[in-house]
Amino acid sequence: MNTTASTHPLKSKTSLTTEKGLGRALEILHAARRIFASEGYAGLSMRRVASDVGISLSNVQHYYKSKDILIEAMLQFSMNNFQAKVDAIAANMDGRDRIQRLDSTIQMFLDELSDPVTHGVFFEIWALAERNEFASNLMDKMLARERKAIFKLIQGISPAISDEQAMLRAILIVAQVEGLMLFRLHKRSPGGEVAHIHAALRQAVLNLATQP
Repeated sequence: MNTTASTHPLKSKTSLTTEKGLGRALEILHAARRIFASEGYAGLSMRRVASDVGISLSNVQHYYKSKDILIEAMLQFSMNNFQAKVDAIAANMDGRDRIQRLDSTIQMFLDELSDPVTHGVFFEIWALAERNEFASNLMDKMLARERKAIFKLIQGISPAISDEQAMLRAILIVAQVEGLMLFRLHKRSPGGEVAHIHAALRQAVLNLATQP
């Protein structure tokens, strides 16, 4: 995933105000994401991250005090990156049909969730949330943020759909996109089949956003 300083979840912290500090924090985040995506919660440790980045354990702890804080930062990083891309689509398609903007946004989400590292991070958070209260709370925050973003995109597209109905439909849209991720299509299905499934999902989303 592309990374910018503006999408960093801890950008307001004093230790990250320098370019070097921000760069180091992002190195730590990227290493942690790779480990978490491939080896899960049990395989992720602050010491392992330090080894992968080539720095001391205390240096990692300077930026992220604990393993759970690091995982929260990883998820926040992904969500901030999603939001930055949603905002970029809105800016680049200003004046265009809102349905086209919604379709482009859903395609972006599908593309991002097809990335092996991003997919792995979200898949592990989903699995962990079933048995870990901390992960469950993170998941709730993530889903609430996604629902809010989708609601803003579909609100008012159809005059026949009330705000209450639009929120219910936003919940369904998020459920469909996130649920598709659990099938791990990028590992199990040919590229052509994945493209057809994504196209069908996008059409289903447009139907939810426009049909009374």
